[in-house]
Amino acid sequence: MRRRTPTALRPLLLAVLLSLTFASATATASAHTTASATPTASDTATATATASAPATATPTAQVSQAPRTTHHDRKAPASFVELRDIDPTIIEDIRYATPHNFTGVPVTGYTQPLCLLTRSTAKALHRAQRQLLRRGYSLKVYDCFRPQRAVDHFVRWAEDLSDQRMKAEFYPRVDKTRLFADGYIAEKSGHSRGSTLDLSFVRLPARPTRPYVPGEALTSCYSPKAERFPDMAVDTGTGFDCFDTLAHTEDPRITGSQRAHRELLTTTLEREGFTNLPEEWWHFTHQPEQYPDTYFDFPVSRHSLTSRH
Repeated sequence: MRRRTPTALRPLLLAVLLSLTFASATATASAHTTASATPTASDTATATATASAPATATPTAQVSQAPRTTHHDRKAPASFVELRDIDPTIIEDIRYATPHNFTGVPVTGYTQPLCLLTRSTAKALHRAQRQLLRRGYSLKVYDCFRPQRAVDHFVRWAEDLSDQRMKAEFYPRVDKTRLFADGYIAEKSGHSRGSTLDLSFVRLPARPTRPYVPGEALTSCYSPKAERFPDMAVDTGTGFDCFDTLAHTEDPRITGSQRAHRELLTTTLEREGFTNLPEEWWHFTHQPEQYPDTYFDFPVSRHSLTSRH
């Protein structure tokens, strides 16, 4: 049985209840306002990280991968060296410092025609060179460290469908609208991590490569070697940077001495810890990479180095 409140006390009790309810609501609103206006340590860290992060879009397919950091430093880490300081016998033909590449102009970021690599990669390449020298050959490198600004240049070039001045040599059978979809151009490159390079080899004694003259007649990169641009490397079936399936390392149409040359390059470098990219016979990465998730952006220049040996 419920006890009823005397009628005379009801107005007094109602006033008390209303007073208590108003005080509780005011206190709650004040606490909420204070908590919203005062950032927590977690909020501050998140805001700081967001403000300092590069304003670049992350492709959806890469969200679940480890974060990839781009460093826009003017100097290279101390672990980077110039290849000539480790092995001056390796021939260098740094194509992106010249107009003889698929863009037709010197690429942004290549201040000097140098091969910069992590020290461990350069030393591994030196060991591979010693193997080839004993057989009468020398390595020839086309590209080593590639700054992010150069990769950005490639992206801008690929998006400009009107610029096809070098198509006849480098991508004669590929429509330029397909360069991203077919994997020839991407927004990131392993070259920017310092352990990847593009190379071939030449028979000694090596003759110098003549300069490319902008505007000269172009021959497709898969033409017979005698018809292609004479870069003096052994015949591997295609020229360097050939956007074609014939450049796939194990393409079955490559036979005879062309196949033998690809195999010699691959086996020599594999002995020293390099792995080949199957779509490009010239592309190798030294493992384990020192900077597997970092993409550097310092210029290709002697001045970028903090260490000279």
